[in-house]
Amino acid sequence: MIKILKYTLFDLLRSRSLLFYLAFYLAFTFGLFGLSADIQKVLISMMNVMLILVPLISTMLGVMYYYNSREFTELLLAQPIRRRDIFLGQFMGLSGSMAMALVVGVGLPFVWFGVGTSPFFVQFLILLGSGVVLTFIFCALAFFIALRNEDRIRGFGLAILVWLVFAIVYDGVFLLALALWSDYPLEKFALATSLLNPIDLSRILIMLQLDIAALMGFTGAVFKKFLGTALGSAVAVGVLVLWVLGPLAAIHAVAARKDF
Repeated sequence: MIKILKYTLFDLLRSRSLLFYLAFYLAFTFGLFGLSADIQKVLISMMNVMLILVPLISTMLGVMYYYNSREFTELLLAQPIRRRDIFLGQFMGLSGSMAMALVVGVGLPFVWFGVGTSPFFVQFLILLGSGVVLTFIFCALAFFIALRNEDRIRGFGLAILVWLVFAIVYDGVFLLALALWSDYPLEKFALATSLLNPIDLSRILIMLQLDIAALMGFTGAVFKKFLGTALGSAVAVGVLVLWVLGPLAAIHAVAARKDF
């Protein structure tokens, strides 16, 4: 597994797609600092961009990598190597390389402009950590979708659909439900539905640390009351970890019985 991980990692670090991904975040973050030297404002802007782009690009590159490396995967499957090691090594190499590109692309400009000595250093680490976790989550979802669908067009279509549901449709349905049932106590409902979406959960955690939860109105107060505590933060982190482990378990189950 370690050998496959290293091969996948170094192969992807030389790819143009990943270099473009890194260059985009470098240029965009430096551009934001060129417009404003306020680290908090840049953090909020990066949050809005990362929570949309990281899941989208992780999903698309994950599906692309699986389909493009299918012949290599079949060659590995013909060797005396456990399937679990093959797919876990490929997944770790893909998600690890994308996470490295994200950390370098976003982190270098912040370090250059002195985030280490600012009062927002912890918030910066939470932003990067959320981006890394979302990378692992959506790379795992992409691998699972590609494993279940031999047709590339169908696989890409489902990947885009998954991203649309989590990034856009879910929020619309959530707000509609809050509006329709506004006469009922919805504190537990709001918390539960937020835990079911890793993008929303990451956004809430970042906003709570930046003290801008008041922009969310009543639901912001509810989230701050629970997720702002040590127990709430631990629950949120645990749920995000489960969002990584769940698709990985599904990948293992599908790969174990799939006829390649």
